[in-house]
Amino acid sequence: MERLARDPRAFIRPSPAGTELGGVARRTREALLLCEAAGFDVVIVETVGVGQSELAVADLVDVFVLLASPSGGDDLQGIKRGIMELADLVVVTKADGDLAGPANHAAADLRRAIPLLRPKYEGLTAETLLVSSTTGTGVPEVWQAVEAVHQHLRATGQLDALRAGQAKAWLWDEIRSGLLEHFRAEHPRTEIDAIEAAVMAGEVAPGVAAQQLLDGIDGATGA
Repeated sequence: MERLARDPRAFIRPSPAGTELGGVARRTREALLLCEAAGFDVVIVETVGVGQSELAVADLVDVFVLLASPSGGDDLQGIKRGIMELADLVVVTKADGDLAGPANHAAADLRRAIPLLRPKYEGLTAETLLVSSTTGTGVPEVWQAVEAVHQHLRATGQLDALRAGQAKAWLWDEIRSGLLEHFRAEHPRTEIDAIEAAVMAGEVAPGVAAQQLLDGIDGATGA
């Protein structure tokens, strides 16, 4: 990253996720489009690193790369099946020095486990590779694997289907976000706080309280 930040051909833009779930910011899609319009032919989206629930990025990118660190508990037992099934490529990092052994062990476990999962794409099985950012070992091989996945998806027509599905997901994400903003605008914070307190005290069932708030939106819309 230090070398990349000094490269005049690269542009790096941090985007805090705020209250958004899934590991990416709400307007990451628009940022991707702006980068493409600016002429960048490769755009890398890094999730915020909050855990194994960073699934939203799968609806943004052509190739989903899962990074696993042998020193951070990201072994086979710590990686959830959901994110494993979404990965197009698994990369075990820190494969150098004292961690070279654990990294190779983790990679071997992953290589045995991945074929047991349902393939994400027809004719494509996720590879498991090792890299070291300190020595640079494995980085060219990772990029070659990324290009190979992308070329396969394009050649088989699966890339077009993927992007069509992503456009649909974008539509519904915008609808959900818009409805939530509308909901908050229709209900004063004091009203929401009072209903939350009633739910927490056991005075009102969560489902009943939610319906009361939603009925308030219906009434405001009808008016």
